[in-house]
Amino acid sequence: MSAVLKVQNLQHRYAGVHALKGVDFELHQGECVALIGPNGAGKSTCFACLAGQQIAAQGKVVWHAQDLQGIPVTARRALGIGRTFQVAQVFEALSVMQNLQLVLKAASGVSLFDNLDNCQSEAAAYWVNAMGLQDLGHAALNASAAHLSYGNKKRLELAMALAGLPQADQGLLLLDEPAAGLSPEERQDMMSRIRKLTAQGTTVLYTEHNMDAVFGVADRVLVLMEGRLIAQGLPQDVAANAVVQERYLGTHFSKAPGGRHA
Repeated sequence: MSAVLKVQNLQHRYAGVHALKGVDFELHQGECVALIGPNGAGKSTCFACLAGQQIAAQGKVVWHAQDLQGIPVTARRALGIGRTFQVAQVFEALSVMQNLQLVLKAASGVSLFDNLDNCQSEAAAYWVNAMGLQDLGHAALNASAAHLSYGNKKRLELAMALAGLPQADQGLLLLDEPAAGLSPEERQDMMSRIRKLTAQGTTVLYTEHNMDAVFGVADRVLVLMEGRLIAQGLPQDVAANAVVQERYLGTHFSKAPGGRHA
């Protein structure tokens, strides 16, 4: 199977800080891949270079055979690349439905004269149902998103990222700590939803510090430290890697992943 995303010799600097030092990896369609490492490893910089918030100093990001160097965020989204952030980013002054309607309407352009309540209602309802937000009830869906619990804001942000893609089942989602700030039950629900997305064809690359949301969930794991990938492979192989244990997971780390999270 050919790779849908190829990252080649990715390098980036901030002033005197060499944040990425030649990162190489590939993703295949429908894969769920975790990018892990300590704070300051370069994970956020890597995501920003893939999504287009930063333009890499060197290297290539190739998506479906197209070099993305110099292509801005909005154009990358139109090509099928979306992302979420460590702290959920939603429009809190808008309702849940309006958040989705705005993202959906943005694909064809938003005017000051648009009434969001009349835009893309059916498509917005689809993503509400896909993320399980319909359980909030009609009143909550049409109330300010500021009133949502943090877990529901995370689900709304994921729905918005998906809704912004032309074809979610052929897209790439970059998820920055999708389980951060969630309860164990919410974390399990979030990772289960992400696995279902990859089963439908969406390709996912995510960062995470919670190892329960990595091992047993991801198909493969990439370990980034000081701007370099020090290991990559199947979860059980990375978990057993002596260098990864010594420098990140701890020498007593004994998680033995059994495969995909159900």
